[in-house]
Amino acid sequence: MFSPAATQMIEAIASLPDVRLAVIAQQPLQALAPHVAERLAGHWRIDDITNVYDLEKAVRALQSRIGKIDRCFGAYEQLQEPLAKVRETLGIPGLSSKAAANFRDKGRMKDALRAAGVPVAKHAVVTQPNHVQAFVAQVGFPLVIKPPSGAGALATHRVADQTALDALLAAQPPSPEGPWLAEEFLRGTEHSMETVSINGEAVWHSLTRYEPSPLEVLEHPWIQWCVVLPREIDDPSFDDARKTVAQALRVLGMQTGVSHCEWFRREDGTVAISEIAARPPGAQITTLVSRAHDIDFVKAWARLMILGTFTVPARKFAVGAAYLRGQGQGRVRGVHGLDTVEREFGSLICDFRLPYPGQTPTGSYEGEGFILLRHRDTTMVVSALRRLVSVVRVTLS
Repeated sequence: MFSPAATQMIEAIASLPDVRLAVIAQQPLQALAPHVAERLAGHWRIDDITNVYDLEKAVRALQSRIGKIDRCFGAYEQLQEPLAKVRETLGIPGLSSKAAANFRDKGRMKDALRAAGVPVAKHAVVTQPNHVQAFVAQVGFPLVIKPPSGAGALATHRVADQTALDALLAAQPPSPEGPWLAEEFLRGTEHSMETVSINGEAVWHSLTRYEPSPLEVLEHPWIQWCVVLPREIDDPSFDDARKTVAQALRVLGMQTGVSHCEWFRREDGTVAISEIAARPPGAQITTLVSRAHDIDFVKAWARLMILGTFTVPARKFAVGAAYLRGQGQGRVRGVHGLDTVEREFGSLICDFRLPYPGQTPTGSYEGEGFILLRHRDTTMVVSALRRLVSVVRVTLS
């Protein structure tokens, strides 16, 4: 089946006037809901959508059937570089392959940003164990180890000391075929900034605060992660972050599209970029942006990618998400505390997806479900989220 997010994006694009949409996917057309499938002008199935050669063949095949392809894009992180290469080969407008590689390869990204004077964590791409030790001698512990082309904190480790590093080296040492990206561990509060750019200029942004960082959530299974989108996105205290992110996007080569930048406010008050993706955000942040502005942000993204236009919306609400994670081992047995949530602040709930009995845990910081809250007062949303995660428990067995 197509994921709910993919289906939503397909519907949003197909709903635009004068747009004929064809879809390339790993799933057959029958896996798409009939009312959505009937709106497509074409469909082509391939085994691996990230394989640039198969992707190009699929675009060519569709072009021979339905006519000239004017735009070719998607939201999946691992798809951005293959898509860019196909666009360049076929002369389709869009983000260049050089820029796509800047966003996708985190080592290359940080090299480019540091060379331009954009503040980032110290880093090194390492292919041998002794290279890791040399980096430790430079920055000390703790440090962060991740794949250079990772996404969503997958395979990311905070290494606290030499014992932990030795264990990681023994389990999966770096190599030329499987390099590590070693980074300085940034101390402070973690945020994200979602930005719309048109022709290389940032024209809109949204601010997000993580409570706590995704890495800390992965390290402590009992934590239920929260994300807050404050109503006050133009507060002067974020001027330095806005300026830094805009500079980073110019350096990396963003033209027209949505970007998702994760950044830190260090303990000394300065800003440092963690990483940037040239795509819409995940973890329900796209839905949160929609609720904060009373718009359909997915449709706005589709219009931006196809027509190159974006109407800047007003931030009407503060919103937040609590991600519900199972406590213990096994499959979901039950969800407790929902009656208290409904009684105390049920009027703030705007969206939810609850874990269901028998569900297999995702193993990610997003957990097995979520509850989204909305209110005009940011402090109200923050206090309600903290209360929510203190009373709601997802049990496993």
